[in-house]
Amino acid sequence: MNGLDRLTARACRRRALLAIGAAASATPPAVLFAQPSTTRRRIGFLSSESPSDPHQRQRLELLRAALAALGYAEGRNIAFETRWAEGRYERLPALAAELVAAKVETIVTSGTKATVAAHRATSTVPIVMGSTGDPIGWGLTTNLAHPSSNVTGSTNFSGELAPKQFELLKQVAPRMRRAAYLVNPADRPPWLPAVHESARALNLAVEVVEAGTPEQFEPAFARIHATCDAVIVQSDTLFGVHAAAIARLAIAQRLASASSLAYYADAGGLITYGPDQLEGYRRAATFVDKLLKGAKPGDLAIQGPTVFERVVNLRTARSLGIEIPRAMILWAQRVIE
Repeated sequence: MNGLDRLTARACRRRALLAIGAAASATPPAVLFAQPSTTRRRIGFLSSESPSDPHQRQRLELLRAALAALGYAEGRNIAFETRWAEGRYERLPALAAELVAAKVETIVTSGTKATVAAHRATSTVPIVMGSTGDPIGWGLTTNLAHPSSNVTGSTNFSGELAPKQFELLKQVAPRMRRAAYLVNPADRPPWLPAVHESARALNLAVEVVEAGTPEQFEPAFARIHATCDAVIVQSDTLFGVHAAAIARLAIAQRLASASSLAYYADAGGLITYGPDQLEGYRRAATFVDKLLKGAKPGDLAIQGPTVFERVVNLRTARSLGIEIPRAMILWAQRVIE
């Protein structure tokens, strides 16, 4: 091959290499055609009650909707592990352990009993309270502003609840001298001394009456009727699920009644005064989002209630022969006719 032929061959090879390089630069690597991988963050949800109860189910639905508004889509970048104790509170420790074993990144809890069970099951997985009683009284933290454990979120506890409820009952039943406080022994509130103290300020005696199952409701109300003029119903998930049955028993025993359960008056109770118990489930999404992005529970202050419901059931008042003062009607956000 002479010199000219060698130059020509070299030029041809060079043009071929340039063509291959151009084609490579114009065609993205195969990996660029692949769908970007998305990691599904695993969120646990633990409730002491049943999803068949509409109020309980609404809590999970609110959490899901709030997370969706923050960009979390189920099946794409988030997955839920839900556990329901169906009212069998002895199951909560095992259900909490299941969530930990499923390697969820955070657990949202519904109710005090669920929160306590989750806290006992893990000291490392962050726990977000949707609604819980006094977190300090239950030993979940020593500090609300800077949580001292793996628990943060929302509490529905407010020191003004019991004093205000006694005050309201005293307004509708001024001759009342003795009131009952209906509690679930599985969720016995640590603030009972404060309840007695607030009642004494109104010259009231308080009898604590326990009911831990629906079968115990009727005997409990018979006992209350024998010694008391009115009853305050603890904000417990068991009582919330059976709010209508409890309200019927209070009416049957001619007892004025009040509760911080959000739907107690709607179920037939006389007075509801308490925090919006769904507020915490809307806020829980923000806590979950921050935790998934690297925040620590100790960085996220536990939040108290900011919205309170004030509802009076005039229909129940009439059936009890109680005249509701006009000042209370004006005070109420809603009046059930």
